[in-house]
Amino acid sequence: MARVLPIVMRMTTSDEALARAAAGGDAQAFSALITRHYDRVFRLCFRLTGARAEAEDLCQDICAALPAKICAYRGEARFTTWLYRVTMNAAHDRRRRAATRAKAADGWGEVETARRAETAETAEALDWLTAAMRCLPEELRDTVALVLDDVTHADAALVLGVSEGTVSWRMSEVKKRLKALKEAEHG
Repeated sequence: MARVLPIVMRMTTSDEALARAAAGGDAQAFSALITRHYDRVFRLCFRLTGARAEAEDLCQDICAALPAKICAYRGEARFTTWLYRVTMNAAHDRRRRAATRAKAADGWGEVETARRAETAETAEALDWLTAAMRCLPEELRDTVALVLDDVTHADAALVLGVSEGTVSWRMSEVKKRLKALKEAEHG
């Protein structure tokens, strides 16, 4: 039988303790985790996808899968680091599925042409940074998305499975590329 945490206890209980309770079937602990971290997951999803509707869909997919995935949380890293990794994996899976669908859709004629035109119009409506982030290679985009969410370079390194120095180098590379894009627009 699941243990029920009082409201005050849920507010002061660590993420890691809530995750262990949620993994044991405590629905209130799971709810407390989602309440605490939904906005953070959504922001990262938005930065990774560049579109609000796609970010909402991805975030909902992640939240729906979390009850099954939380059992895999071993507590070796902070819960937020684990949650970022789950989010990154879900985003990568979504990208792969989208690429597969795009390949399958090639040659669909006017319907596909109209869909692509609509997608292009939507992309033009995004702010400059979001559009510029899409120009970055996947590993740079993933890195900057985490750092823009106030994740330290050390934590980003854990999430991405690279060294902290690699995260710092990637951020330096992002700054150079964004500066070059800006200069090209105004030059």
